[in-house]
Amino acid sequence: MKMLTFTGKSPSEALKKAKMQIGDEGMLIETRELRKKALGRDGLYEIVIGVDDNTTVAEYSRPKKPLNSQQPVKDESKDVLFDISNAAEQISKISQVTDPFSQYEQKNDFQVPLVEPLELKEIKSEINKLADKVKIIQNMFWDEKSPNLSNQIPPEFSEIYRLASQSGMNKEHLDMLMQVTLEHMPLKMRENSATVKRYFQTILRKMVPIRKESMPAVGAKKVIMLVGPTGVGKTTSIAKLAARYSFLMEKKYKVGLVVLDTYRIGAVEQLMQYARMMKLGIETVVDPPEFSSALDSLKYCDCILIDTMGSSPYDKGKIEKIYECLHSNTTHYEIDVVLVMPSSIKYDDLKITYENFSSLGVDTLMFTKLDETRGFGNIFSLSYETKKPISYFSVGQEVPEDLVVASSDFLIECLLHGFNRSKA
Repeated sequence: MKMLTFTGKSPSEALKKAKMQIGDEGMLIETRELRKKALGRDGLYEIVIGVDDNTTVAEYSRPKKPLNSQQPVKDESKDVLFDISNAAEQISKISQVTDPFSQYEQKNDFQVPLVEPLELKEIKSEINKLADKVKIIQNMFWDEKSPNLSNQIPPEFSEIYRLASQSGMNKEHLDMLMQVTLEHMPLKMRENSATVKRYFQTILRKMVPIRKESMPAVGAKKVIMLVGPTGVGKTTSIAKLAARYSFLMEKKYKVGLVVLDTYRIGAVEQLMQYARMMKLGIETVVDPPEFSSALDSLKYCDCILIDTMGSSPYDKGKIEKIYECLHSNTTHYEIDVVLVMPSSIKYDDLKITYENFSSLGVDTLMFTKLDETRGFGNIFSLSYETKKPISYFSVGQEVPEDLVVASSDFLIECLLHGFNRSKA
């Protein structure tokens, strides 16, 4: 076998050069880092490609296409990635094929498989290693957009970086997480992408603040106010919480409702309908001075849930109205302010929403519409940035089924693998 070398600023660039010169005839033997990337200086990488001894030098150069059928280099690289994807798929199928060499012996009317030959175990092991290396090569195209960190990121990290970056996570947070992972991850665990992924998941879970659900002690009350933009599902979320506390807990708590959203007649009627169905007490508030009276009217309840008018994050008038209600509270009840936001908007919009509602003294976060998005990194980034814990997730419109008590495991599963209703 003859060895050919190709160099580039990144492994993916060198691989593209090899692909364009020798096509699919070669086999990747080794990747070397010749020069580290530094400030004002590009990195330099070398890959070694093996080709058949019987192949002449002239055959190495791939015939050029006519000008009218040539593609830009960027499109050519897509073809490389497509070929690698096909290879990964074929290897995956091979590894799943039933062993044709398996033999059985008859024992008591049953066919019992014989011990797997050592040679077959070695073949399967090599297939698994090859599959992981192909997956690494497939993901090496992330390198051109990889973070500029002090430590070079191993190729085994490419898959987890791609998944996290596509989730909508803030880039600064992602680069920081990669740096932490590189600094603390044991070298032995870096050998394949699967162990890297498990370690990265562990770090993510530890960095998500979660508020554990708690219910009122004897003689105390739980008072929750939901605030947030228009159309995020606050009224439906109030109904889900009311049903949960009234019927789904070990103890059935007495629940009362307070409605500040008198601007929307439909919202009041919707909540009144829920109150009639669940036989709950309900009070409406038009002006801030009425707020304390409404709370006193429900003093027989264990839990009081407060629905507020939805408003644009930029509508300071409506936010000020909610603030006046909180400020006018003369009862001894502590009100837990929960900011409700949709998971389907980008991180920057979530951050602006939080900043504009923060004057209300936000205690926890609640995210809705998890069933309407594929990216969950924005949720992680906001919670991590604000240090505000998450209390609940709403994963659909059904009352009360589609309410999930927040957990870091659930969020990170969604972030890396997408929303799965069966795991909610």
